[in-house]
Amino acid sequence: MTREQYIKILQRELDRLNKQIDLKIMAGADYSKESKEHKIVIRKMQQHQRKTFFNQLFSSLTLQF
Repeated sequence: MTREQYIKILQRELDRLNKQIDLKIMAGADYSKESKEHKIVIRKMQQHQRKTFFNQLFSSLTLQF
C-alpha cells in the first residue's frame, strides 16, 4: 500500500467519524469514544504528511548541491 492510499483510507475513516460525531451531537449523546478515535486518526495523518513534506524538502535540497 502506498502512502497516498493509506492517507486516503485515513481520510475516509476521518469522514466516517465526523459523521458519527455530528449525529451524536445532534442527538445529545456522548461522543467521547469517537472523539478519541478522531484524535488518533488526525495524529496518524499528520505524521505521514509530515514525513512526506520532509522527504520532499530534503530531496530537493540534496539535488541543489
